[in-house]
Amino acid sequence: MATYSGVTPRHLAPLVHLLGIVSMVLMALWTKCFRGGYGLSGSGVFNLHPLIMFAGFIFLSSEAIVTYKILSGDKKLQKRVHMIVQGVAIFLAVLGVTFAYKFHLDIGIQNFYSLHSWLGLITITLYLFQWILGFMAFWQQSVAKVKRAELLPWHVFLGLAAYATALATAELGLLEKVTFLEKSESPPLRIWSGEAMLVNIIGIVIFLLGAFVVLTSLIPRSRKDKGYRDLLE
Repeated sequence: MATYSGVTPRHLAPLVHLLGIVSMVLMALWTKCFRGGYGLSGSGVFNLHPLIMFAGFIFLSSEAIVTYKILSGDKKLQKRVHMIVQGVAIFLAVLGVTFAYKFHLDIGIQNFYSLHSWLGLITITLYLFQWILGFMAFWQQSVAKVKRAELLPWHVFLGLAAYATALATAELGLLEKVTFLEKSESPPLRIWSGEAMLVNIIGIVIFLLGAFVVLTSLIPRSRKDKGYRDLLE
């Protein structure tokens, strides 16, 4: 088993937490200070979309993945925390999509035409499927242990695939918004402006956060770690 030079999830968890907090602060700074804040109409309702989607599928989902790896003791507690945090993430994501949908309806823009929106729908579908699969197979244990063993690698793979899709969707969303501001805003957003640079920094922090979350999910807790086999217990 690879030991990653002795690095364990507990070594990486503080960095993941820090990157998550920094990314949330930067996202709030952008949407509040540069984009005009929040509301239930106009640009205010749209600004809730990136903030809430980010809080759900990037920040909370990262925490759910890492927390499962670093929580020790009762396996039921690990599963419960992971399932609850991911459930909240899904709820926030659906809420975030609703805000974007309302904004588009209010100003007469078509919905679900861009790659960003298509990947967003795929992400929500994957997360919902994963949550239901995890609840039925590994929490309720409604299937035989041998079947859970067969499902386990697929659950891990699909979970990371869903998370990677969420990261890609977030990056595309930032690119789409900045491109729109540079081409259609009046006056147009300057490419070297403070806001444009802030969005670039947010994108880089998202990449770093995602990379360390995936690394944390892959490395064993210790030399004796059974990986994700404890999901079967």
